[in-house]
Amino acid sequence: MIEARHLRVLRAVAATGSFSAAARELGCTQPAVSQQMKALEGAAGTPLLIRSGREMRLTEAGRALVRHATGILAGLTAAEEEVAAIAGLRAGRVRLVSFPSGSSTLVPMALAEMRAAHPGTRVSLVEAEPPGSVEMLRSGDCEIALAFRYPQMSEEASGGAEWDDLVLRPLLNDRLVGVVPEGHKLAGAGAVGIAELAGEPWIAGCPRCRGHLVEVCESEGFTPRIDFATDDYPTVVGLVGAGLGVAVLPELALESVRAKGATTLEVEPAVRREVVALTLPDLARVPAVAATLDRLEQAAHR
Repeated sequence: MIEARHLRVLRAVAATGSFSAAARELGCTQPAVSQQMKALEGAAGTPLLIRSGREMRLTEAGRALVRHATGILAGLTAAEEEVAAIAGLRAGRVRLVSFPSGSSTLVPMALAEMRAAHPGTRVSLVEAEPPGSVEMLRSGDCEIALAFRYPQMSEEASGGAEWDDLVLRPLLNDRLVGVVPEGHKLAGAGAVGIAELAGEPWIAGCPRCRGHLVEVCESEGFTPRIDFATDDYPTVVGLVGAGLGVAVLPELALESVRAKGATTLEVEPAVRREVVALTLPDLARVPAVAATLDRLEQAAHR
């Protein structure tokens, strides 16, 4: 295998015309130059220099290798500089995938702080609900996925098993609250048992959230009649506000939604979802990824 250090020696020998002059240029000894040239000729499988007395000339193979060495070494230097910039957070990129309520609450502050601290690092964002976001992480379409799961659900239903080999950064436990129309008979109750809403039409969210809603309701003795289903939380609140049903939503989702015509209630049994940031073990050691995870955690604790 031809090594970069051997190419540097060959180029110095070609430029200076002797081992001793090349050694002075490279800051090493003449025997070291001779040894590395011997190793390079062994790797090349053909002579690269013709020695005649004090004169030293390149063979045809030697001239070809010197010609390529210039581009190879220039490219390697550029690569080293780019890697150093990425390692020092002066460059690089992080592709982040988040579910919508995370995108509107946790992500903006985290990305603003990343840009302020490391302006050379680019962080992009696309939205996807789990398990789609986790699949994107596994397929190489992102470096970090924000996801959530419901600990009360079975491991298979909550998606927990699919995270076993990932690096998990806990962010927060997000409490779920009831959302009912302002004119609803329970609107002023403050807190209700979820079974008190058994006869209501329901508005449900993403597939994982719908599955969790059904599990919770069935554990309280009824199956919810889901009339509407949407991944868009403002739409859920709008439907509730219009008197078309009731819902259970994460508090995080309500932070950025104007609850016009709707009011919130505490529900029993208390339910929380676990919000986390996920990445692959190798990616967790990349400085830009680690810094972004830190900023997300800081944003979650404010």
